[in-house]
Amino acid sequence: MARFKLDPNNLPALTEEQSARLNTMTDADITAAAKADADNPPLTTDEMARMEAASTVRRVRARTGLSQGTFAKRYRISVGRLRDLEQGRTKADSALLAYLAVIDREPEAVNRALG
Repeated sequence: MARFKLDPNNLPALTEEQSARLNTMTDADITAAAKADADNPPLTTDEMARMEAASTVRRVRARTGLSQGTFAKRYRISVGRLRDLEQGRTKADSALLAYLAVIDREPEAVNRALG
């Protein structure tokens, strides 16, 4: 098995043939093709929620420029919980998502409040 890391700044382009084929597909065709792909089944609603939460957690932490350990310590979040959230193993509850939104928008206020 080969490992591949997708570079978000250099995404692979579709060929003209691939693009034309994709443009002729309906949503039903795309869904049917996804369901038929045994190597890449469609995500469940819970999996999608975990991925969205993971993306939010990673984005907020990245904006602070802090490592997982430093971010967890500064904002009093278990480093294990933070790691699990960022890797999509668990889903953040609404209170944690709200806390992350405040950290993202007003980090100085959170730092003052936490002393």
